[in-house]
Amino acid sequence: MLIKEDLQGFVQEKLGDYLFVVVSNRQPYEHVYKKGKIECQRPSGGVITALDPVMQACHGLWIAASSGEADHRVTDRFNKIKVPVEDPSYTLKRVWLNKEEVEGYYYGYSNDALWPLCHMAFQRPVFKQEDWQHYINVNQKFAKAVMDEIGEAKAFIWIQDYHFCLLPKLLKEMAASNQLIIAHFWHIPWPSYEAFRICPQKNEILEGMLSNDMIGFHTHYHCNNFIEVVDRQLESKIDRERFSVIRHDHETLIRPYPISVDFEEINRKARADDFEKTKSDLIEEFHLGDCRLLLGVDRIDYTKGIPERLLAIDRLLEKHPELKEKIVFLQVGVLSRIHITKYKALNDEINSLVEKINWKHSTDDWSPVIFVRGNMPLSKLRVLYRMAQICIVSSLHDGMNLVAKEFVSAHCDEDGALVLSQFAGSARELTEATLINPYDREQFSDSIYQALTMPEEERRKRMVKMRQVVHENNIFRWAGKFISGLLKIEFKEHDEVTV
Repeated sequence: MLIKEDLQGFVQEKLGDYLFVVVSNRQPYEHVYKKGKIECQRPSGGVITALDPVMQACHGLWIAASSGEADHRVTDRFNKIKVPVEDPSYTLKRVWLNKEEVEGYYYGYSNDALWPLCHMAFQRPVFKQEDWQHYINVNQKFAKAVMDEIGEAKAFIWIQDYHFCLLPKLLKEMAASNQLIIAHFWHIPWPSYEAFRICPQKNEILEGMLSNDMIGFHTHYHCNNFIEVVDRQLESKIDRERFSVIRHDHETLIRPYPISVDFEEINRKARADDFEKTKSDLIEEFHLGDCRLLLGVDRIDYTKGIPERLLAIDRLLEKHPELKEKIVFLQVGVLSRIHITKYKALNDEINSLVEKINWKHSTDDWSPVIFVRGNMPLSKLRVLYRMAQICIVSSLHDGMNLVAKEFVSAHCDEDGALVLSQFAGSARELTEATLINPYDREQFSDSIYQALTMPEEERRKRMVKMRQVVHENNIFRWAGKFISGLLKIEFKEHDEVTV
């Protein structure tokens, strides 16, 4: 197991004078107005959950798009701020996007075209030329922001996700020869060739991606998909022994790096002295009483399988009416991309299902489903994870899904059960979870019942094994392996760096 201090030492020793720069669309902290005052909060999402502790260890520079209404009030004249505010350890540089850029680059090409293209969730991608142009413009804006910070210095650039397919090529074109080493982590699935080939800008996307020195995916399957797409779409040399692509005399390594969480931090915070007080407050706030708590935590996205989850709860209560007034399903849902029509329709569908299920099964003093919208403070969320006897992750298609790993990390009591979709990347590691097919309502509801009625000894045995997996393969080990891959490019090391 690699811990935070190990990663700090490793980075300081190996990176030397190189600048360490992370680039993502979503920023790790945003500033908003609440009751007339400015508050700092951490947005939801796997990128933030995973990389914030890494950046706190590495003390680098994070460049991201501004998203908070009060962001401009707290940044300096260089658009920077030290974060986290309570214990500053790295620098956040904010890039300002206008409404047209957000609409076209983010809501348009990124999330109405690339997101459904990469997820097998039966949503048709929408490709608009004007969205593509905004996507190009924003990638260019970020390239300039990166180079303005780097100047003539050497730097490791770590690009995050599908918002910046063009950025690697733009940076290589702007930088001096051998000035930058660029890696890209793709946090969502990479589609098969049959799916990807419908994209009108497929060649431009691949050309941009292959300017990276290394691309990381969550699984071997996604790596294989990417290599197959390149092999069938572009003139290139595929080295299947080194798992790399060579195009125009430039080699790009393709590697699987399953992302994780800061196990020790989550585990420690779950043991906080105020646990019992916060638990009592949550029981009162949500009228949980003595009911057993089933929990779901997601952005409201059609890939997360929230309607399927609600329908499984409905079927569970139909088949097992004896569970009425004994269980409560609490869904924490963060509103997401509501400007996109299909997301608004999804939100409406969820509201309708919650109302229908509660009308159908509720009694005078009890309702089976509680739906909480909006960001929940991490302090409360960690307590909910520990309180929940079952966490349900029912993704229809997911790169990893870190909710599953957060839930496991928070259960310091070594109890609790995880009901996990076989279509989430985390299912490849958390094999002791109760695995489900979210499209099969009968099997899904039966699996929830199985988790509810599992003998305590079996439940604890499974949880201990899952906690061992997340403990050993924590976020710092993930970052260490990824950075060692970057160093092999610079120092031509053929054996993996020990981290």
